[in-house]
Amino acid sequence: MNEQTEVTGDVDQELVQRVQRGDKRAFDLLVLKYQHKIIHLVNRYIKDAAEAEDVAQDTFIKAYRALADFRGESAFYTWLYRIAINTAKNYLLTRARRNYDLEVEVQDAEQVENAPQLKDYDTPDGHLLSEEIYAAVQDTIESLPDEMRVAIMLREYEGLSYEEIATAMDCPIGTVRSRIFRAREAIDEKLKPLLNE
Repeated sequence: MNEQTEVTGDVDQELVQRVQRGDKRAFDLLVLKYQHKIIHLVNRYIKDAAEAEDVAQDTFIKAYRALADFRGESAFYTWLYRIAINTAKNYLLTRARRNYDLEVEVQDAEQVENAPQLKDYDTPDGHLLSEEIYAAVQDTIESLPDEMRVAIMLREYEGLSYEEIATAMDCPIGTVRSRIFRAREAIDEKLKPLLNE
């Protein structure tokens, strides 16, 4: 744990204690501090920006209601990330139960693929290959089983340590290492043909 993480943890712990003593403004500071990270995390699961913001808001509501029971056994943001992941998963399960129309997602994907900023580039081969690699990595991550996808995203996109991921996912650190290893293996396998061209 570096010095910045310790300072962040101390500030968070102080704010949490103030909230637990009834200071609602202290929770507003925690929301301001983490809202962008939580929206970014939730957005990895829920592709609709407005829905992702709703899920992020639900995350903070759940966190506020549960904060009285928070004992500081893990870092606040790790605890908050776990709530966000669970809220996003629950949202997706509920949406699936309502037989969500998958054609909408296909249309969204086609719109992104046909977006002007993607096809107006007059790019060299190297830039094209970079885009192909990026797309292959994204596709592979999206196709991973849920536990592997969450682990690799928390590590690569959010920059969490293995310990923090284990806490956020509520599993042993060895399991986190295994999931990240298998996710990276799947990504490497997908990239081999592109890199050998």
